[in-house]
Amino acid sequence: MADPRPLDAVRLTLMQDVLPIGLALVERVRRGGAAGLVETLTTSADPFQDLRTEGEPGARELRDRLDQVSPGLGNPVMQVSVEVDPVAPEPAADDRAELQRVLTRIDDQLAQLRELMAS
Repeated sequence: MADPRPLDAVRLTLMQDVLPIGLALVERVRRGGAAGLVETLTTSADPFQDLRTEGEPGARELRDRLDQVSPGLGNPVMQVSVEVDPVAPEPAADDRAELQRVLTRIDDQLAQLRELMAS
């Protein structure tokens, strides 16, 4: 099924995936220059996951600040569709028998109360 709002999907991808990596890249270049960035990309088994993990706290803070400016700007609100299938419980065969036993017990207790109140 095609996404009815492709720009929202792109924005979500940018905020969730690209922003943390970008912030980590900028921080690595700021701290170690181009050599630090190249080292990150060549020495790690999964450099993008490492960068995403490293940049996530800063990205979360930036998204929260954007949400303070305008709700939904930093953490996009995504439309979802929820459906609930009603499940009708099938009565068990002994439910009627159990109900009858409980009703009989209640009736007996009411009779005892009536006798006590009459005395």
